[in-house]
Amino acid sequence: MRIIVGLGNPGAEYEWTPHNVGFLAIDRLAERANIRLTRPEAQSYVGLGKLAGEEVVLAKPQTYMNLSGSAVRTLLQKYDAMPAETMVLIDEVDLPWGMIRIRERGKNSSHNGLKSIISALGTDEFIRVRLGVQPKQIWGDRRDYVLSQMSKADRDVALQMAADAVDAVETILTEGVEKAMSKFNRRATDEEENP
Repeated sequence: MRIIVGLGNPGAEYEWTPHNVGFLAIDRLAERANIRLTRPEAQSYVGLGKLAGEEVVLAKPQTYMNLSGSAVRTLLQKYDAMPAETMVLIDEVDLPWGMIRIRERGKNSSHNGLKSIISALGTDEFIRVRLGVQPKQIWGDRRDYVLSQMSKADRDVALQMAADAVDAVETILTEGVEKAMSKFNRRATDEEENP
């Protein structure tokens, strides 16, 4: 059983914000696998089914981003899963819009949702699929940016990135994380790093 969690904030006002691309990617995974995310359990909306031939639990925590760890810990307990069997899909302001980066583990993050999960699980030994939402110009407050409404152009990029994230997750399930990293991780060009 694999636990696949998309991070975001509940509520219509957050739906099209950069902080919610993890939710968007989970919704696309659910569509691909024909899984309904309607079961309220473990402080999340959960759906069970098969993806790429594996039994999966898809989840969207409803705790708000900074408290995601509580929901993820409860999910792992409920489904008797290990952190290493868990994937977390998150927004990443340090990556250009549309870029995906897969990591097997890692403590170095400014992302409060990841910090919450690492604290709740007591380990960083879980896969994360980071989805780039870097602002095109400098913002004064990172929190204000990730909670701002996306432009139409950014929504289009977010939808494509969510579709690419589905492919990345399926590659992780079928070919392993190393293969997925070599296929989906790429270096930003100078133009992407300095728009």
